[in-house]
Amino acid sequence: MATAPAIKPLGHKSYGSIPHLPGSRLGPGDHHCHAGQERICWDKARDRHDRIIVTEKLDGSNVAIARIGDDIVALGRAGYPAQTSKYEQHQLFAAWVRAEADRWTHILNPGDRLIGEWLAQAHGTRYDLRHEPFVAFDLMSAQRRLPFDCMRAVADLARLPIASILHDGGPIHLDAIRPLLDESRHGAIDPVEGAVWRVERRGEFDFIAKWVRHDKVDGYLLPDVSGNPEVWNWRPVAA
Repeated sequence: MATAPAIKPLGHKSYGSIPHLPGSRLGPGDHHCHAGQERICWDKARDRHDRIIVTEKLDGSNVAIARIGDDIVALGRAGYPAQTSKYEQHQLFAAWVRAEADRWTHILNPGDRLIGEWLAQAHGTRYDLRHEPFVAFDLMSAQRRLPFDCMRAVADLARLPIASILHDGGPIHLDAIRPLLDESRHGAIDPVEGAVWRVERRGEFDFIAKWVRHDKVDGYLLPDVSGNPEVWNWRPVAA
């Protein structure tokens, strides 16, 4: 009997792509942010209502913990249930979300999803993890990104780490951020991939952009690329 194809519970992707700042290494299909956005991130705010938050960029698998009605569903970036993935790392994420279901039910409203990086398997960066393998960095309601402080409050209630904050205030240039990437706040053994600039205005999300170091090689530790066995940063403890 043929297996029914997986469907996207949200009807769309869970998370989109983030445009790049100048000097960032672009991958296939990537694009730069607008020059005006670059100026706001790095040089000059429009006025006192701009808030620029810079966080450490993590290197794992983009996933989400979603509340769809009364159900908690683990999603991959493309929007499919993680449990339907052929990859063990996503199966482990789905099992972890199910095992911790009570943590999510009381912090997420119907239609919300907490976006984060699943660091269980090394992609292009190995981690000596100092916390759980899921690190939150965004909170969405349908297609809307909620304010950073809302995401942080939800993550705190769930006792989850968030992407380390490198700066919170006005514009800050890459030259000032790069020295802060010399040591990962998340236990990266290899060089930190980069940083993410998030701009909020009058307390609401406005836009987001990232910088990725030029010598970063995407996914070189994944078996599909390396031809070698998986490299794990985290595995569940056997009962």
